[in-house]
Order: sequence, then structure tokens, then C-alpha cells
Amino acid sequence: MKKLLTKYYSWIDERVHLEDLVHFMGKKYVPIHRHSVWYYFGGVSLFLFIIQVITGIMLLLYYKGSEELAFESIQFIISKVEFGWLIRSIHSWAANLFVLAAMIHMFSVYFEKAYRKPREITWLTGMLMFFLALGFGFSGYLLPWNELAFFATKVGTDIAGVVPGIGEPILLFLRAGEDVTGATLSRFFGFHVAVFPGIFTVLLGIHLVLVQRQGMSEPHGFNPNEGNGEKTMPFFPNFLLRDLLLWLIVLNLLAILAVFFPWELGKKADAFAPAPAGIKPEWYFMFMFQTLKLIPAKIWFMDGEVIGILTFGAAGALWMFVPFWDRKSSKGEKNRLINYLGIFAVIYIIILTILGWIL
Repeated sequence: MKKLLTKYYSWIDERVHLEDLVHFMGKKYVPIHRHSVWYYFGGVSLFLFIIQVITGIMLLLYYKGSEELAFESIQFIISKVEFGWLIRSIHSWAANLFVLAAMIHMFSVYFEKAYRKPREITWLTGMLMFFLALGFGFSGYLLPWNELAFFATKVGTDIAGVVPGIGEPILLFLRAGEDVTGATLSRFFGFHVAVFPGIFTVLLGIHLVLVQRQGMSEPHGFNPNEGNGEKTMPFFPNFLLRDLLLWLIVLNLLAILAVFFPWELGKKADAFAPAPAGIKPEWYFMFMFQTLKLIPAKIWFMDGEVIGILTFGAAGALWMFVPFWDRKSSKGEKNRLINYLGIFAVIYIIILTILGWIL
């Protein structure tokens, strides 16, 4: 068996020069320090995205993206297709875990100041992918065309529509008309399975190339050559094998969630039916939804909802472009304000998310 594998490896190596790739990976090292555990969440996010792609393609074989057939096609998948219920449940749970892993990865990079020079572009591509992950969640939520998804999409697009100046065009673009209809479903379906994955794949390729070129970020003052106990780990095979082990653990967690907590389908959407009580978005939008609920209807001369949306937009822009205004970090100096803002954001998101589920 070993001789056969060696023969196949030699055959491939002669044509694609695998030895050069192995040599390149063998020269890559990962810093070992007390925060090294956070390095693994980038790989977990990548793994969950791969799961999303594979299960999404499998669902796409049976799904019909039209107002008349969307709900029925999901019913067919979970009741008639062998293990269809499991694939759909894995896809849904993986989507939530993907956003969670990406969020943890984003905050770990933020607190470690890993966006510092020369990693500004790496941070920007990562943030764009995170926003796309939220776009995946929002667009995919409508695809089952059930009651909850229909009215949640209506509420979500209504919120986007109140943005001053550009709100109305955004609303019409998202809905493909004035109301949430089959045209909205078709548009969301197109974004979910074609536009977003295409853009995400390009950004992911750039992101991975940059990470490989620049290496893992190191804490300020970290120097393994000074002999003060700081050391590194070879990326291949040491770090990669640990990454793969974590992937197996995540896969087991995903399987447990999918089997014991299968994703419900609910009732088919009816535009003429009253909205069900207690409509809430997915957990990763909950803190924004709850904030808009708590803001007064009027603040001075402006609608409170408008102020809330503009504030979230400004906060998102500041967060995305933090490498360009955090000048102290770019020089290797500490900036406590950055840490305080990050801690505030984490606590705020957790508290408002919990309140959103309770209230």
C-alpha cells in the first residue's frame, strides 16, 4: 500500500510539483503564545463555509425557487428525499455556526490588533466576507417561503427602506418591487446561490493568499529568536493536523445539532394572512432589532429608527476601517480605547441579543 501511494504521489509530483508546495508549507510557522487558540477560528469558519457549499449544492438539486413551488420543494426534501431532512438541518445549523465562528474570529483579530500594517487588506477582505455571511443568512432565510421568513423579510426590508435618500431605491431593489412577492424570492435565491458565493469565493482566495504570504500575526513584542521562552510551531503538519482535529469536533457538534434539533419548516407564507405574533430575526441580527425597538419614536426632529440605522451604519464603517484610524496600533503602540470599544461592542451585542429573546 505504501509503495502504491508513493507511486501515485511521484506521478502527481512530476506534473504539478507538489514537493515545492510541501516545501513552502514546511517553512511556514505559527507563533505559540497564550492567545494562539484564537488562530483556529479562521479555519473553523472556512470549514463551515465548505459544509455550506456542499449541502447547498445537494439541496439545490431538489429546490424550486418560485413562489408556487418553494415551500413544497422543501417539504419534498425533508419528507421524500433520503436523508434530505438531515442535509437541510445541517445546512441551517452550519449557517448559524458559520456566522458565530466568523464573529469570534473577527473579534479575536480585532483584540489582537492583527489588522495592523501590513495586514490592512487582510482585515478588509475578512470584514467584507463577514458582511457577506450576514447577507447569506438574510437571503437564505426567505428561501423556504414559510410564514415566519416571509414576514421577517418584510420587516427587514422595511428597516432598510427608512434610510434617508437611498432607502426607497434599496427597498425596491431588495424586493424587486414594492412588496415581498415571488419576485423577491427569485431575487434572494439568485443572490444566495450565485452572486454572494461568487463574490465570497474571490474574497476568500485573496484572504487566504494574504494570510499565507504574511503569516500569522504575532503579539506586540513577540520574538522567538530572543530565547525568552517564546516559540513557534510548523504550520505543516503540526498546526494543520490540530486544525483538522478541531474540524472533526465541529462536524460532530453539527451532526448532534442536526439530528436532535432538526430545523422546522413551519407554515407556507400567505401574504394576506396576519403577521404571526413575536416575529424575530435570526440571533445575529437580534441586537440591532432590539435596539431599534428600544429607541424612542422621535428624537428631536428625526425618527428614532432612522437615527438607529444611521448609527449602526457609521459604527460598521468605523469598525471596518479601524486599521486606518487606529494610528497607535499601526506603530506598534498600545491603544486602550480600541480595547474598550471592542469590549463595549461584545457586551452590548450579548446583552441586547439576550433581551431580544426574552422580551
